[in-house]
Amino acid sequence: MANQEIFDKLRDAIVNQNVAGTAQLAREALDAGIPAIEIITQGLSVGMKIIGDKFEAAEVFLPQIMMSAKAMNNAMEVLTPELAKTKVEGEETGLAITFVAEGDIHDIGHRLVTTMLGANGFEILDLGVDVLNDKVIEEAAKHKGQKVLLVGSALMTTSMLGQKDLMDMLREENLRDSVKCMFGGAPVSMKWIDEIGADATAENAAEAAKVALNVMK
Repeated sequence: MANQEIFDKLRDAIVNQNVAGTAQLAREALDAGIPAIEIITQGLSVGMKIIGDKFEAAEVFLPQIMMSAKAMNNAMEVLTPELAKTKVEGEETGLAITFVAEGDIHDIGHRLVTTMLGANGFEILDLGVDVLNDKVIEEAAKHKGQKVLLVGSALMTTSMLGQKDLMDMLREENLRDSVKCMFGGAPVSMKWIDEIGADATAENAAEAAKVALNVMK
């Protein structure tokens, strides 16, 4: 079976909420010699983008999103150990503190980005969803002096506004110069990043890893 055919099957399994089938498909892709990172970026992530676009267009609803996320998680259970094997010892890129903004529990993109950052050499501190800015500030202060990247996501415009508040708080606490800040989510644009004085955003999880590595150079 050609790689593209395998990627298409993985994509369709996510879009069709095939919870039981994704782990097996992930194993088959690994057996075919496809690197775990490609299985994620060219198969699973493509499916998640499609389902995310459908959700935005109100073609699918929260139950379908949750089932697609479960299908993704099942595949990731197979792939995460493989990703860990590809990390090069001593190539730690920094600490990524990842979180979903206060008032927001949409964590599909967050989990994908966190996984991709871990696969690309970052040490991960995942604060989870609905995280208060005070908690982010507390963790940033704890790790002052280290290479730290704050990675926040927000799917709603209301929770996105918290990103501006967080940037203001970092400046007030004299922490802004000790961290890099990357934000993502459907309403986040480069214009918004510039407006609030953050460092970067990315279109998707695979791109997020590349952007994060570049920001931390």
